[in-house]
Amino acid sequence: MYRYMAETWQKIYKEKAGDITQRAIQWRREAAIVRIEKPTKLHRARALGYKAKQGFVVVRVRVGRGGRVRLRPRSGRRPKHLGVVKIKRAISSQEIAENRAARKFPNLKVLGSYFLYEDGKYKWYEVIMIDPAHPAIKNDVNVGRLVRD
Repeated sequence: MYRYMAETWQKIYKEKAGDITQRAIQWRREAAIVRIEKPTKLHRARALGYKAKQGFVVVRVRVGRGGRVRLRPRSGRRPKHLGVVKIKRAISSQEIAENRAARKFPNLKVLGSYFLYEDGKYKWYEVIMIDPAHPAIKNDVNVGRLVRD
């Protein structure tokens, strides 16, 4: 069943791009980190360990696209040694999204995340988080081991 969901999402990206673009217009107006009721891509969330029960939280995170912007040093030096150009980020934008979600919700742990959509300015990811203090998570066979470690 989840295979068909994945195929449907691929069709939406290719054929019905206008539908998801309308969603992105709404997402742009929202805050950068938004808690949502249920995952947008259920097949990806389930593959990462999401279950529709208490203790699981889904967060949509917006991250800016592009390379790292580094400030130019004020002290004078040879332009070659400014250390401004061609500086790459050490971590991916997906990992940045996970870190931001973890900072916003300090009582939750990140279970996983997946890509949602991108436009010219932003990328959106959905981060699956769990509440380690919740009894439903503690008693869960699959996810409970992550909490105990």
